[in-house]
Amino acid sequence: MKFIFLIVLIIFFAIDFYAFQTFKSLDLSEKFEKLFWIINIVGYIGIFYSGFFFSPKEHSSLSRILPQFISAYIILFYIPKLIPVFLGTIEDFYRTGNKMFSNEWPSRRRFIGLISWGLATIPFFGILHGVFRGRSKYRVLNNSVIINGLPDGFNGFKILQISDIHSGSFISYEEVQIGVALIKEQKPDLIVFTGDLVNNLYSEMEPWIKLFKEIQAPMGVYSILGNHDYGDYVKWPNIEKKKENLNKLCQIHEKLGWNLLRNQNATIKKNGNSLDIVGVENWGNPPFPKYGDLNLALEGLDLKTPKILLSHDPTHFDGEVVHHESNIPLTLSGHTHGMQFGIEIPGWIKWSPVKFKYPRWAGSYFDEKSQRNLYVNRGFGYLAFPGRVGIWPEITMHELRK
Repeated sequence: MKFIFLIVLIIFFAIDFYAFQTFKSLDLSEKFEKLFWIINIVGYIGIFYSGFFFSPKEHSSLSRILPQFISAYIILFYIPKLIPVFLGTIEDFYRTGNKMFSNEWPSRRRFIGLISWGLATIPFFGILHGVFRGRSKYRVLNNSVIINGLPDGFNGFKILQISDIHSGSFISYEEVQIGVALIKEQKPDLIVFTGDLVNNLYSEMEPWIKLFKEIQAPMGVYSILGNHDYGDYVKWPNIEKKKENLNKLCQIHEKLGWNLLRNQNATIKKNGNSLDIVGVENWGNPPFPKYGDLNLALEGLDLKTPKILLSHDPTHFDGEVVHHESNIPLTLSGHTHGMQFGIEIPGWIKWSPVKFKYPRWAGSYFDEKSQRNLYVNRGFGYLAFPGRVGIWPEITMHELRK
């Protein structure tokens, strides 16, 4: 692992060195050139420390803040630098050709430097906005779903979904309070939470219990676990400590007044009608764990009646749900966060690099063959990178229709 960090440092230095050649063509004062390297050196120190001395077993505030600082620094400063590196490379082809035919190396052109660094400011300020504003740009999205066989009493029934809270990443209480207040304003019939309450540790949620306890609905709140809730990404001294962490996390769901479903189901009743809510534990493709047991979660239910499935990882939908004999017309998932980076303009474009990993990565999907719906929530919180660029935190209101 330390060797990887060393390679990363070498790559970043190479990017900086090459980008600096274009930066020098701007003919700025030496103060700006020194500032260029001071910012880089600060980043090198942070990356070096996190790679060689930082231990995830140290559950201090530094262990929570440092990874976010490092990821924000890398994304903020290195994605924009790729533009002058790219344009500088193109110019070097021109300079090399000039050298071959005139036997002289032309100096780097200032206007190329101005274009390069001018364009670099676009992603720079976009990412900066994502860090300071995007992570709390909560929005409510509406999703109407037709459910064949839906009991009459549940026609127009409203389910509010939140996902991926990741309380261990939160920086500002006031920001999170805005999101919780927006949830409370929606007045749904039922609320569901589709996993990843914390990053790793149950203690990350303790300061937030009072605030999130305010999230309630007339028909209750149902929740499941996500891949981060099991503590799989922490080096525990023994297996008992890991189990203790998970048990205490499950107790927090109880303190919040949320009904945690661990490969279990529940039936809600309205106007003499019933609707089944099914919750599985995390089921994902490697390296994510497969703790979910859909058959166990469905135990005791009539296969023919429509069910709402809560499953954290959307890959479970294609992996098991669409082929299952039970009637599961709607699956609610999260997990992807939309990578917290992308472009979404309704009716025109919806893109994020995460689509190469998850074909169903955000929003509503309909499988024609099985006639089943999947909805992937973009997440309430954030992980690693303390921001969101173009993919805003989401609260989803699902309305069930016959």
